[in-house]
Amino acid sequence: MSKATPSLLEKALALQSAGETDAAQNLYEQVLKSDGKNAVALYSMAVMASARKDFEKALKFIKPVTLSHPNFAQAHLAKSVILFNLGQFDEALMAAEKSIHLEPSLQNAQAHLDTVKVAKGMLQAQGQRQETINPEVNALTQQAIAHQGQGQHNEAIALLNQALAIEPNFFSALYSLGISLGAIGQKMTALDCFIKAADVAPHLPIGHFAKAQSYADLGLADDALASFDKTIEVDPTYTQAYTNKAALLQAINRHHDALLALIACVEVDPNNALAYEGQGHLLSQFKQFDLSVNAFKRILEIDPNYSYAEGHLMHARLSCCDWTDYEESRNRIIDGIRAGKKVCGAMTIMSITDDAALARQCIETYAKHKYGDPLFKLWNGEKYAHRRKRIAFISADFRIHPVGYLLIEMIENFEKEKFELTGVFTGTPDGSDLWKRYRCAFDHYLDAKNMPSLDLAKLLRAMEIDIAIDLSGHTEGTKLDVLSHRPAPVQMTYLGFPGTLGLPFIDYLIADPRIIPLESPQHYREKILYLPHCYLPRDTSVVPSSETPKRSDFDLPEKGFVFCSFNHDYKINPPMFKIWMDLLKEVAGSVLWLMKLNETAEANLTKEAVKHGVDPSRLVYATRVPRVEDHLARYRLANLFLDTFPYNGHTTAGDALSAGLPVATLCGSSFASRVAGSLMHDIGVKDLVSDNLQQYHDKALLFATNQDVRSSIENALRNKLAEKRWPPSSIAQADALQTILKSM
Repeated sequence: MSKATPSLLEKALALQSAGETDAAQNLYEQVLKSDGKNAVALYSMAVMASARKDFEKALKFIKPVTLSHPNFAQAHLAKSVILFNLGQFDEALMAAEKSIHLEPSLQNAQAHLDTVKVAKGMLQAQGQRQETINPEVNALTQQAIAHQGQGQHNEAIALLNQALAIEPNFFSALYSLGISLGAIGQKMTALDCFIKAADVAPHLPIGHFAKAQSYADLGLADDALASFDKTIEVDPTYTQAYTNKAALLQAINRHHDALLALIACVEVDPNNALAYEGQGHLLSQFKQFDLSVNAFKRILEIDPNYSYAEGHLMHARLSCCDWTDYEESRNRIIDGIRAGKKVCGAMTIMSITDDAALARQCIETYAKHKYGDPLFKLWNGEKYAHRRKRIAFISADFRIHPVGYLLIEMIENFEKEKFELTGVFTGTPDGSDLWKRYRCAFDHYLDAKNMPSLDLAKLLRAMEIDIAIDLSGHTEGTKLDVLSHRPAPVQMTYLGFPGTLGLPFIDYLIADPRIIPLESPQHYREKILYLPHCYLPRDTSVVPSSETPKRSDFDLPEKGFVFCSFNHDYKINPPMFKIWMDLLKEVAGSVLWLMKLNETAEANLTKEAVKHGVDPSRLVYATRVPRVEDHLARYRLANLFLDTFPYNGHTTAGDALSAGLPVATLCGSSFASRVAGSLMHDIGVKDLVSDNLQQYHDKALLFATNQDVRSSIENALRNKLAEKRWPPSSIAQADALQTILKSM
């Protein structure tokens, strides 16, 4: 490969994404002159040729890609679509089946496969043989399906209506008409077609399945579930009915029933990796991480290259402190990321490395796979002239959640005479006082969890939002695909995800100079906007209870040094735990106070403590308390907060400091590994900030064993809090963000 090839490809991809296909094609042709087998260039040329309906040329480009990259599922699907448009239905069928075999969850693959089957006449009404079909009806339907393959749905609808005027009960025409009507947004009429198709051919699962999906798209969950069940009754091996039923059950918060549907799926198909993936995620939600581990292990037994399975397994194991093959698994993930494989999700990478460059590569691979190329661009350079700048905050966490706690007071202190704020809530309401505060804090509030992403994007465009701010990133409940349609002139991300989002439609990332040093912007796809203080805001109205509980209330020793770490279990790893155990052995009478999040983690940490020669009774576990003020107050019972690395405590580190508890932390190069250090910089107490593991250990040990050092740091922290010099006031935090937004 020529040294210039990567830069040419990057420019070509950017041009292609921007719609400059002629310029992109010229660059791809340059790449292919020096590297005729370059899969990226060949695949992209095939996509552009297909868009021009030059399917013969597209086929010439895509064939070598599937040969050189036989596990590239998207390439096989693209090949199938091309073959379909060329009328080569047998080959199209094989390519579509290959794509689904490689990646069962591949978007649009199953629908395309079913369309190919309809085109081949494989799906007929009962007793209706191919040779008995009216030739004119069959010809009209085949023509219509060809138009469908080219996205010409209005033409297809006209032909299908002609066919149905001759033969009203022709299944293929009814089914295909439903597909095209749905594609142009006529969902109710599409549903009517699928109902008729299912009545005409009750023995065909595809009709019932299409009806179920139509009901689900219309928000008619009960009818959809009944139709999914009918699909399964007709064909118990139709596994997509189980997995789609499970997805719907999750969407309506029936998670246990969703898990049962996925269990039923693997009973029918023991090698259905998609169903095991769903099981793994649901079991994680239920805090059954040991069972989640088993689900992800099973996926890797079925398909060692299954997308993100290695990362899912790592996260599940970390969440229950199961460090089996930790280094080997970590190395496999890192090697896979460097090879460009879909091996690890965006959150897990934060827990296993502080390499900011590697994190960017991992996240960009994940983001590209999840969101693909933007399909619509709703804002096209129009100029707005609003008296107040219109800002939309988009989040799944306007509720009891760390982001919810952190942000609320900043929102409440915005200058409403200069900014018009819209809150777009994509999560599940919890009815809490915090949730109610958010509803009152915005000028406009949208409950958008069940709103289709494109519809929401169109609404934001109609509202003429000037700046859209994502607050969820790659976390649960996110609707980043809303921003993929470019509803606003400026789009940025803040607070909810500690790193780059790796997406072309996110323009800016809000951070601070300690988390992203001025010399490190290359590790982030977005342009960096710098707040003067730590990027984490804080609700200063929430303070520790005035009464400090007793150590005995939490099974802590009345005397002795208390190390504390209330971070999530998945942030603990073998190197960090070894240091903690060393500290316990070196500080007589000390204990380590941890947060109890699941039984399996406690059992595994007990075993690890024994391995390190530490009496496990010196590990004390805290359980949740109802009031956040009481939770903050109990930090006063500890002597030193031991931060995790490479994924620092963020909210937890701030909580400890707000209660006057010093924090020992370690800074790396990644965003997630520098947050606690930024907090310590803000508060002006940096003695316990380290650059490496040995220094981290030594500073923590010195603090625990040298009373003068301890008193000096404790007094400095206490004075800062007493002088109200930390955290910054919510007004100051809001002013800093508003200064940035005014400049946009």
